[in-house]
Amino acid sequence: MAPSSSSGLTFKLHPLVMLNISDHFTRVKTQLSPPAASCATGNGSSNADATFLQNPRVYGCVIGLQRGRTVEIFNSFELLFDPTTDTLDRSFLEKKQELYKKVFPDFYVLGWYSTGSDATESDMHIHKALMDINESPVYVLLNPAINHAQKDLPVTIYESEFHVIDGVPQSIFVHTSYTIETVEAERISVDHVAHLKPSDGGSAATQLAAHLTGIHSAIKMLNSRIRVLYQYIVAMQKGDIPCDNALFRQVSSLLRSLPAAESEKFHENFLMEYNDKLLMSYLAMITNCTSNMNEVVDKFNTAYDKHSRRGGGRNVFM
Repeated sequence: MAPSSSSGLTFKLHPLVMLNISDHFTRVKTQLSPPAASCATGNGSSNADATFLQNPRVYGCVIGLQRGRTVEIFNSFELLFDPTTDTLDRSFLEKKQELYKKVFPDFYVLGWYSTGSDATESDMHIHKALMDINESPVYVLLNPAINHAQKDLPVTIYESEFHVIDGVPQSIFVHTSYTIETVEAERISVDHVAHLKPSDGGSAATQLAAHLTGIHSAIKMLNSRIRVLYQYIVAMQKGDIPCDNALFRQVSSLLRSLPAAESEKFHENFLMEYNDKLLMSYLAMITNCTSNMNEVVDKFNTAYDKHSRRGGGRNVFM
C-alpha cells in the first residue's frame, strides 16, 4: 500500500471528473466487448486478453486550478495511449490542451487519470513523461470494479515523492486525501442523473423506495457522525483527551449557523414558497378534474346524440 502524502496540499475533486472517467471507461469497454456468440466459440485466447476486454484501461488528463496550497480539479479530457512506447500520444495531448485552453483559459493541466485497482510501475513512466507540462502532476485513479461492501468512492488521488529505498532515491506514488467540491450546475446534473428512470422499466413505487432508502441512509450516517462528534467533545470536557481548540471553533461556527434557519425572514420565504407549491398542486388537480369532466360530458353527448338519431326526441345535454 502506498504511503500518505506529506506535501500539505488540499485537493478538491469535482463530480464532473468522475463522470467523465466512468463514461470513458464504459464506452471503451462496450466497444471492445465481443458479441456473446463469438465469445462462446472462441479459439482459446489468452486470459490476459480476456481480462483486458473485461477491464480495459483508459487514459486522460485532468485540468483545473491551483490557488496557493489548494488544488481544485474541475474537468478532464481523454487521451490516446500508444502501446508501442507505453506512453501517451504527445501530439494528441498538445492539440487537446490547446483546444481546452481556448474554452477554459484559466485552467491548466494538473495531471492525468486512468482506471485500475492500484498504481503500477508502468504508471510511473507515464507520470514522469508529464512532468515537463506540470512539474508535480497528480494521478487520479478510478477503480471500475464493483464492490458493494465499499463505502467510499472508488477514486484515489496520488502524488509523486522522492523516497530513499535501499539507499537509492526513487520516485514513488503516495496517497493524498481529497474532498468533493460541487458548483450549482454539477449539483443539478448529478441530481438529474440520480433520478433517471431505470432502463428495466422500474415503476414509480420502486424509484420512490430507492429514493427514500437513500435519504434514510444519509440521515443515518449524519446521525452517527454527530454522535461521534458529541462523544468526542464530552471526552474533551471530562479531560479524557486533550482539548482541540480548532475543533471547538469549527463546532461553534456550525452551531451559530443553525439559528439562521429560525429567523422571521426564513419563515416568510418558506411559507411563500410552500403556498406557491400548494397553489400549483391545486391548479393541477383542478385542471385534471376539469379534463375528466369534459371527457364525461363528451361521452354523454355522444351517447345521447346517437339515441336521438335512432328516433328518440331527447335533447343533447349541454
